[in-house]
Amino acid sequence: MNKKNIYLITPNTLNNNFFTYLPKLIKTKRIAFLQIRLKSLSKKKLIQSITKIKKIVNNKVKLIINDFPEIAAKLNCDGCHIGQKDLSIQQTKQIMKSNKIIGVTCHNSKELALSAEKYGASYLAFGSFFKTKTKKTKFKANPKLLQWAHKNLKTPVVAIGGINEENYKLLLQNGAKYIACSSYIWRNSKYNPLKALNQLK
Repeated sequence: MNKKNIYLITPNTLNNNFFTYLPKLIKTKRIAFLQIRLKSLSKKKLIQSITKIKKIVNNKVKLIINDFPEIAAKLNCDGCHIGQKDLSIQQTKQIMKSNKIIGVTCHNSKELALSAEKYGASYLAFGSFFKTKTKKTKFKANPKLLQWAHKNLKTPVVAIGGINEENYKLLLQNGAKYIACSSYIWRNSKYNPLKALNQLK
């Protein structure tokens, strides 16, 4: 496994455990992206949280903001992740600078992936591959989709949904460039966040 294949997503709420372990996780040099996904916060509190995390990250991983390109642009973060119900890629590009990362949720759809690539997405997120505690999902993806993407698309693929130490290799072997983790890292009953990350060897 390449050193930086981890696409880390924040827990839904930030606590002392998060701020204790985030610097340790970054220090491993395993994390390529950190997506800040805090849907329950007001924009004011979200900005405060991003500012705090940005100081910890200190440009050592790519900082991606979920859903809010205007906040990502305002705080000069590395990029933004948009879903199918959010702004379009074209609208997001108008808000973000041209060199910024724009990731797009494509669920389990080849059509959505082809469209996102056409309009210049930086990466494509497929899932959910397995059962996940992080959010309810009605889309189920499988490794054959990763094989298709690897063969037909030039844009890097992030696999998401229920990924853990027992199934992550299957996704990488079938063409995912990055594996997204949230609950496995932050809500693991067996390992602390650092030990959980170290299982993904």
